[in-house]
Amino acid sequence: MGKKGGCGFVGWLMVLVILALLGVGIFLVVRHKMNKSDDDGDSIPGPPGAIQKKYSDALNVAVQFFDVQKAGKLNEDKITWRGDSALEDGSTVKLDLSKGMYDAGDHMKFGFPMAFTATVLSWSILEYGDQMEAVNQLGTAQDSLKWITDFLIHAHPSDNVLYVQVGDPVSDHKCWDRPEDMTEKRPVFQVNASSPGSDVAAEAAAALASASLVFKKKDSDYSSTLLKHAKQLFSFADKYRGSYCDSIPGSATYYNSTGYGDELLWAASWLYHATGDRSYLQYVTGSNGNDFADFGNPSWFSWDNKLPGIQVLMVAM
Repeated sequence: MGKKGGCGFVGWLMVLVILALLGVGIFLVVRHKMNKSDDDGDSIPGPPGAIQKKYSDALNVAVQFFDVQKAGKLNEDKITWRGDSALEDGSTVKLDLSKGMYDAGDHMKFGFPMAFTATVLSWSILEYGDQMEAVNQLGTAQDSLKWITDFLIHAHPSDNVLYVQVGDPVSDHKCWDRPEDMTEKRPVFQVNASSPGSDVAAEAAAALASASLVFKKKDSDYSSTLLKHAKQLFSFADKYRGSYCDSIPGSATYYNSTGYGDELLWAASWLYHATGDRSYLQYVTGSNGNDFADFGNPSWFSWDNKLPGIQVLMVAM
């Protein structure tokens, strides 16, 4: 399978896994301390709900990774050595694609893994948001999520069009400089009805649907906008089926998609959770599930394979 040279997305996935593990760790520490305060008279634990500093410090460092990767106009100098960059991204097609996150140590914006990052970050917040809030990291995680979903909204200017890549990886990988100083051209690439990308469009739908749950109470209007785009993108991905790697020459060198069936089921699963509309549940459990899901045989979970994640989501359906 064509994995990204330089292990770019390995870093993204490691941070997301760390976020989830730290959330579990903080939860277990809290529960352990509460139990010991009741059951162990000889111990002198912290107060009920106390957080161990090493976990909160580790979570803070993990969350900072997203601030480091941000493109666009940085209104807050959380990372002192980062500045504004990619402010003209999308200008050639009269869109604002300045936000989003760089893929790795390069200046590329790859929509497929970026959308997956947003989906799993949403899932982490939904599962462990209380633990993140206890160590003052929930707001930061939500801000990073919104940085990606803002990009995805802007990258979806009409029902059947999604911009999925900014930058030329060949020329970009020959240029070793800071994103604030880059001068190379920034071409943009789209999938549409005649050049489909069911995998990337469905992953974007999953990202926006899951994020709509994150922001449902915090910002209901924004949540509704996310859900509207998620529904449109899912319909586009399902109606015009095909792999984005066939539509965008060269993309397989970096993030090769081995199939779009898992993304369609993944998006439908999140849309069911976000809407309660049983047609999405039937989509997953009916003929499409029979065609793509391979239920009962989970493998490994990644930006290219969402089948294990679908089976976990199915438990909550």
